[in-house]
Amino acid sequence: MNKAPIDETITIDQLTLDPYPVYRRLRSDAPVLRVTSVGRTLLTKAEDTRAVKDNPELFSSNDPGTPMERAFKAHTLMRKDGADHMRERQAMTPAFSPKNLKTVWAPKYLELAEQYVGQLPRGEIVDLYPLLAGPLAACFLAHLMGIPHATDEDMQRWSQILIDGAGNFGWQPGPFERSDTANAEIDTCIEAHAHNPGDREEQSALSVMLAADDPLPMSQIIANIKIAIGGGINEPRDALLTMIYGLLTNPDQLDEIKRANNWGDAFEEGVRWVAPIQTSSRLVMADTEIRGHFIPKGDVVMTVQASANHDEELFDRPERFDAFRVKKPHQAFGSGPHHCLGAHISRRFVGQIILPLLFDSFPGMELPDPHAVRWRGFGFRGPIELPVLLN
Repeated sequence: MNKAPIDETITIDQLTLDPYPVYRRLRSDAPVLRVTSVGRTLLTKAEDTRAVKDNPELFSSNDPGTPMERAFKAHTLMRKDGADHMRERQAMTPAFSPKNLKTVWAPKYLELAEQYVGQLPRGEIVDLYPLLAGPLAACFLAHLMGIPHATDEDMQRWSQILIDGAGNFGWQPGPFERSDTANAEIDTCIEAHAHNPGDREEQSALSVMLAADDPLPMSQIIANIKIAIGGGINEPRDALLTMIYGLLTNPDQLDEIKRANNWGDAFEEGVRWVAPIQTSSRLVMADTEIRGHFIPKGDVVMTVQASANHDEELFDRPERFDAFRVKKPHQAFGSGPHHCLGAHISRRFVGQIILPLLFDSFPGMELPDPHAVRWRGFGFRGPIELPVLLN
């Protein structure tokens, strides 16, 4: 049995700027491929990505080659499996309970959404990335995590710096220098809120972790809030911007979504179409094989959720945004033990609150030039600017 073929032509820049043509080719010609620039074996078929995520005993999340631990200066729950992962995940879970989502966080999100949408100017072309999607996601996450005094600017800056560090596969010093500074700032912020209960939300992640019967060490509480800052802003931000773009470039679908008040379909299609979290890495714990290729113990495979969500075996014309396509399970929120803890929050708040609120507030919203919208991201992906005319 041979190892997977090697590709030395695919660059990280290609995967950052326009990955979908590359993934389409790999699904057809080389669904298991060692990519030199990434230093991992890419898996691009839905069946393989799900099988890996659902088998943590064979495919561990503790990838020793990822820059994440260096960037976060901690071994976070994202890189743990089994009992260790479950203990830390469950420590945060009470903050995300259905009761809290309904009674605490939905009212808070609606309050913030109305505030930020209400500040948008009418009759002007504005970029919804810096004026709405980014700061709204940052502000709500600060409340949810229990650090409400953290500014939108700091939260967004910290998030991007941590993401840049975690994606620094070239191990360049600059991103780590910036992440070291951000880590120190975040540590100070969290510790200040931890020592003053009046400064944090009662049902926040910080509050429930501090009040747990078997509390985690403070260092791990801080690490897990950091991992939420790293992923909890860009995911709803990028998902929201993607859905707005998808709907504005398909006005017939937007009209029907409005008529049927069926924003949930737009949400699910948006995260399928452009998965906010595009890739994940897993360490191979024992010799195995995938599609007839030998995968040795110690290899690192990269599951490409972005490609799995475009797998032609599941989705007809997957490159199209189609809110009314036949529903098939997508992998935008992962699967297995590491399924995204914030999936229900994102579905409820992005899909059921901010999308209808925004289009109700600006029923004539237009996208002046769809080609002017720039998309970026290999590990995380979304529009980095979305200029719209607010009518």
